[in-house]
Amino acid sequence: MTTGTVNLHRVMRAAPERIYRAFLEPDAIARWLPPYGYTCLVHQLDAKVGGLHKMSFRNFGTGHSHDFGGEYLELVPNEKIRYSDQFDDPGLPGQMQTTITLRQVSCGTEISIRQEGIPETIPAEMCYLGWQDSLEQLKRLVEPEIPD
Repeated sequence: MTTGTVNLHRVMRAAPERIYRAFLEPDAIARWLPPYGYTCLVHQLDAKVGGLHKMSFRNFGTGHSHDFGGEYLELVPNEKIRYSDQFDDPGLPGQMQTTITLRQVSCGTEISIRQEGIPETIPAEMCYLGWQDSLEQLKRLVEPEIPD
């Protein structure tokens, strides 16, 4: 079985702590992770090594949904998140692994993302486009400094 890999790199005007939290808080993930045109329902999120996560992305236009989940494999506060993902749909077999690395830079945080093991039925370029949507939404969540 052939699988795909995508690599992404961004710099955002936000502290690593803020971006790290956005990857691990259920309400934040539901806000930014689904690509444009999708909604997200977080069923479970236990943000600790060995903890499980489970969510659904629903295509708002068609109503079709994909459930997926996995395990947190590595968490280094404000620096690194590594987790597995697997679709419930047998037509999307295999286990993916995503690694997010955060590094503080002069103007904010450098973010590197590597997602491996993307099922062959999902073109890697479509996954890459989805991540670009997600990262634009992440930017809109973490960059604004709004006083209480």
